[in-house]
Amino acid sequence: MPLRTRQEDRECPLSATIEHVGEWWTLLLLHDAFDGYTRFDQFQENLRISSSMLTSRLKALVADGLLERRPYQTNPVRHEYVLTELGRSLRPVIVAMAAWGNARLPAEERSMILVDAATGEEVEPVMIDAKTGRRLDDSRAYVFTAGPAAGATMRARYTPQRP
Repeated sequence: MPLRTRQEDRECPLSATIEHVGEWWTLLLLHDAFDGYTRFDQFQENLRISSSMLTSRLKALVADGLLERRPYQTNPVRHEYVLTELGRSLRPVIVAMAAWGNARLPAEERSMILVDAATGEEVEPVMIDAKTGRRLDDSRAYVFTAGPAAGATMRARYTPQRP
């Protein structure tokens, strides 16, 4: 399921993504969902967020197709919020953001680290090109260019300027 975006943001994938996950509450809610939280009270207790803010963020995540709202109790009716496939696809983004933050801290100041579940060994996540296995952190080796759906503004931005 593709993310719905405002018309003016449709052309830039970064802008469209930030529209949906750019608020820090959203990223923290998704992080909690990846850690297994599903219920309103769990999110609220962990994040210490107001009920109204939490309600609006959860509604937005459901509307965007990142979470699914499901009843888990009938009397009284209670709902849980479960990651959708689209929501689960954001995990590498959140892992990369946490790794970026940790890389700027001395090891003794890290409050959360990513480890291999089987061995308990700390891992260093990196983004790679799936075809070549090369790391994407070299900004000279990988650049953006206009795609097939690019409009005039996007094409002008990514057309090489000749001297």
